[in-house]
Amino acid sequence: MNSKTLNITIMGRDFHITCPDEEQEEIELAAIYLIEKIQEIKTEGKVIDSDRIAIIAALRITHELLMLRNGTGFDIDEFKRRIISIKKKVDEVIAKKEI
Repeated sequence: MNSKTLNITIMGRDFHITCPDEEQEEIELAAIYLIEKIQEIKTEGKVIDSDRIAIIAALRITHELLMLRNGTGFDIDEFKRRIISIKKKVDEVIAKKEI
């Protein structure tokens, strides 16, 4: 099993994450999803402290996971479509800021 180190930036901090090659895309999608949740919290403007923002994002994502586990089913294809859509939005925002 080959592994790869991903370089991911979240909240201005760089993270180097080693993962198996076959998990690379999922880890990247997870990072994009986390970044979107963080941005949602920042947009609300109620929380400013970076640590608190990260913890609230983690709690919201964990809550979503638990709700899905307790639900009657989970549409993984819909989840992947949502992640890809989020990734496109993030890429568009980044591209606009680089101009």
